[in-house]
Amino acid sequence: MKLYKLFIVVSLFGLIALISCTSKKGEVGGDAATSSAKDEQLRTYNLEIQKEQAKNRFECDTISLKEFILNNYDKGTYLVQFDRTYTLNVPKEAVVYFRDGGNFVLAVIAKSKPSERNIETQNVVGYESSYINLDSTKLGTAFFWLTLFECKDRQFEKLWESEVPIHGGFNRISIKNWAAKNIKYVELNYEDGIISGHRNYNFFMVDGWRKPPHLMETYNGIALKRTLANINNDKFPDYYEFLFSKSTLQDSLYSIRILDSIPFYWSVKRQLYISDRNPRWFRKY
Repeated sequence: MKLYKLFIVVSLFGLIALISCTSKKGEVGGDAATSSAKDEQLRTYNLEIQKEQAKNRFECDTISLKEFILNNYDKGTYLVQFDRTYTLNVPKEAVVYFRDGGNFVLAVIAKSKPSERNIETQNVVGYESSYINLDSTKLGTAFFWLTLFECKDRQFEKLWESEVPIHGGFNRISIKNWAAKNIKYVELNYEDGIISGHRNYNFFMVDGWRKPPHLMETYNGIALKRTLANINNDKFPDYYEFLFSKSTLQDSLYSIRILDSIPFYWSVKRQLYISDRNPRWFRKY
């Protein structure tokens, strides 16, 4: 009987020691979401694999940019990818290469909130991730930045970065031209399930590519709409903000129609979008 009790005691101590060791190992290793060291280790490994498999490389290519971000930015910072066009296609990094007075590289970069877990890029891209704006803390909070680099002597020189005021739903990036003033701007398109539509964050190069851009938002949803306009004929873009009304047709049927459009224009003095309709109405972008 004594031998049996001794066996039970030894077994319990062994089980406690095993759990303790397992716990300690978990704390040291962790996963990429909770351990910055593990995340950097995995990203470094993946970059080495990409270097080995890449057939055609060039100065300041996407692999080099990802390596630059890994080595020069704070932990939990990533190069974002485009949303998938089809279910099975391979997503591409949100990078645009172009020449317009320089060898430029535009990139969409997401930074993790320091007090939370590291984000995962697949959790901030696409329609489903647009709901992350309601409560993003469980999956980490992403801060998006549109960043312009110039490639010089195989090195990246950051010219500016401009924050995007949204946390999820990224879709695509494209360079467009505002015909009214012949000014280039960068459109970042975000899907937004909350408004059943999409939002565009437009960065206008009012002073050329080398100076920080001017941000102006447009959007289109079931009962929300804002469109690009030229209200006061200056170099800054303006917009019309639409008012909607909803009326009941039957028990479960509604009719939504546009009531009015309100012009907003940029005030250089106030650094806000204002409207002559009401001096108390203003918008940041």
